[in-house]
Amino acid sequence: MGSTRLKKISFKRRIDVLDMIYNAGTGHIGGSMSCMEILVCLYYEIMDIEKIREGLKERDRFILSKGHCAEALYSVLADLDFISKDSLGTFAGFDTMLAEHPIRKTPGVEVSTGSLGHGLSIGTGMAVGLKYDKSPAEVYVLAGDGEQAEGSNWEAAMSAGKYKLDNLILFIDRNRLQISGSTEDVMPLEDLAGKYRAFGWECRVCDGHDPESIIKASSNRLKDKPLVIIAETTKGYGSPVMENKAQWHHRIPNDAEYLRIKADLTAVVGAL
Repeated sequence: MGSTRLKKISFKRRIDVLDMIYNAGTGHIGGSMSCMEILVCLYYEIMDIEKIREGLKERDRFILSKGHCAEALYSVLADLDFISKDSLGTFAGFDTMLAEHPIRKTPGVEVSTGSLGHGLSIGTGMAVGLKYDKSPAEVYVLAGDGEQAEGSNWEAAMSAGKYKLDNLILFIDRNRLQISGSTEDVMPLEDLAGKYRAFGWECRVCDGHDPESIIKASSNRLKDKPLVIIAETTKGYGSPVMENKAQWHHRIPNDAEYLRIKADLTAVVGAL
């Protein structure tokens, strides 16, 4: 699938996310917008989703460690018919399967997440088990940059390096903002690439809004090394109303903001 088509799909899914959050009156819009191209590349290009759909033992595993951005994942799952499009309207509602953080009862969700710092630990354990079983399956984890301050990430990183988990791929959504401000003010992360390399990982950096860059970064991996891809992104990507503003980590657009953001996203879809 071409890069332009993947980009167009990403912006259509952003419109889904906007509608879900506006209608539900809750949700994490900024991070959902920043990670969308990563999710689209994984589900439409990189992973074998038919094996995931069928629940085969040799399926790839995906873990959304930044579980507060579940609405981005739901929009992709709905477009690929894991769940119905109509179900997006139940996001964050009473007794819904589309909770504000992913839960296992949702088709296509591998593991419940939301407590930051847990996803990489779970993924590392899965990757060890798949290695033991000599499975061809791979484990993909999408984490936020703010959650890199959680110590459990580094315990997992150390283990993944020790066990040479070349079936483990970690994407970090490096938008440089978290709920309380800049990551470098709250808890400085740099040299982030150097930190992972020190734990025995191969590290690559990509443009997290360029599908071609994302796919290239995930290709031709080294043997015996887990891979971390630091995806440079913009919080709230897609509309100047939200872009690079920490307050849009969890903010519900008012009527005027909703219309402006939707117009911005729709214009990009029309131009692609």
